[in-house]
Amino acid sequence: MKIPHLNTLFILLFCLASFEAGTAQVQGSAQQGVEVSSHASGPFDVKVTPQDDKTGDSALGRFALDKQYHGDLEAVGKGQMLTAKTETKGSGAYVAIERVTGTLKGMQGGFVLQHSGTMTQNTPQLKITIVPDSGTGQLKGISGKMKINISPDGKHSYELEYTLADTHE
Repeated sequence: MKIPHLNTLFILLFCLASFEAGTAQVQGSAQQGVEVSSHASGPFDVKVTPQDDKTGDSALGRFALDKQYHGDLEAVGKGQMLTAKTETKGSGAYVAIERVTGTLKGMQGGFVLQHSGTMTQNTPQLKITIVPDSGTGQLKGISGKMKINISPDGKHSYELEYTLADTHE
């Protein structure tokens, strides 16, 4: 029996718990060499579409991600997400890979984000990092981390802390 709405419910519960616990904390790393540290922020819209995972296990889910970033990051994010829910209400996990393409403060290019989220009895932990060496175009050499905020009315926003290696030496 296919029950994709349960996995969607898990995602919504994860987002709600993230908001109730404040905001999800993330960590990242910096590259060696000359770097310029920067901050970018703004709202984003996300569409999560259930995909057929072919496992036959209703506790596992697979979703397509389609995001539109606004503000300092004017970009499109496309990705895949896998979820797992448990028998304990408010516990589960997700992982995702997302390619972001567009402009970051006027610099054209892209990068890949790696998401890893765990919820333990409604207490979320979220880590989103820029995949090392994934930067393209003017964003080549980018590294950093992203934080996601969700308002009481369900609107999403991001804060991107990043460094950009000076490749003009």
